[in-house]
Amino acid sequence: MPILSFLSTLPADRQQPNLLFAAVRHVAGNISGPEAFDRVIRDRAEEVATVMRRRTTQTNEPGRCAVLLPLLARITGPIALIEVGASAGLCLLPDVYGYDWGDHKLPPPPEFADRAPIFQCNTSPGTPRPMAHLDIIWRAGLDLNPLDVSRDADVAWLEQLVWPEHQLRLDRLRSAVSVAQCCPPRLVAGDLTQDLPALIAEAPANATVVVFHTAVLTYVADQ
Repeated sequence: MPILSFLSTLPADRQQPNLLFAAVRHVAGNISGPEAFDRVIRDRAEEVATVMRRRTTQTNEPGRCAVLLPLLARITGPIALIEVGASAGLCLLPDVYGYDWGDHKLPPPPEFADRAPIFQCNTSPGTPRPMAHLDIIWRAGLDLNPLDVSRDADVAWLEQLVWPEHQLRLDRLRSAVSVAQCCPPRLVAGDLTQDLPALIAEAPANATVVVFHTAVLTYVADQ
């Protein structure tokens, strides 16, 4: 198949389907069907390959905070939050978003009420439902290539990683980016297999350090 032949010319860590689909959208916009997709691979292969060599799959789904927050809420006292594979750091801001767990809602803080997304999430009985936002006193993200929400090109790449038909996800992403542009979390360029201990050492001594990820271990070759 032409697509498999095309992918075989790229390094193994640049052959993911998500990366391919986003790169094709980056080069040619939304594609109407398989035939149009094949034409882009045939006619603009080098442009697509250039994007795939330069970029990586860095989907930053802030809606994951809706399942992260109930767990963090079980911690008493101040929290130091560290995300590995942070992308643009949108999941480092669980305390500035709003939440709707069906039978309980937690609105965003007043200063973000006009721009923060509201994340909906179904819960099972016994799931802790926070009554107030967390006391996160320090936060940082670690990523091989952090994305910067102040750069239009990085924001565009985040949007291209969202499936075209997922308009709700795209709307949530844009709202979360708007929040992050007001209060950007600290992002550090580094390798989680080597640079995490030094970042943990920077956390305040009076805080509980929480290190989390949402998908990055999938991309760590040596488990």
